[in-house]
Amino acid sequence: MRIMGRGRTFRTISLVLLTILAVLGVSTLVVRDQITRHRRDLFSRSARQRLAALGFIAGSKASVDLVRLLRDFVASEPHGLLRRRAEQIIERMEAQLVRGAPARAGIAG
Repeated sequence: MRIMGRGRTFRTISLVLLTILAVLGVSTLVVRDQITRHRRDLFSRSARQRLAALGFIAGSKASVDLVRLLRDFVASEPHGLLRRRAEQIIERMEAQLVRGAPARAGIAG
């Protein structure tokens, strides 16, 4: 009887872990799609879509790639409000990257 209980417990744990991995996989794909879509929308003809893309990027983790993308955006953005918002995001992300730089300084060597 105890052996059967262990098998059932193992199956249950395996099923839960498999479900968690599946949810994480799908979540990763959705997030990647959202990031791609918002990067594309950053250069949209619609100022509203550009503003929404900036809002999404502002909530993203700071990265060198995002800072470069935002600098390209600032260079091409005709609306002063959106340009200033992007500059604020760049400043914040650069500050975050500088704070994280000592941990990576040995790698860049």
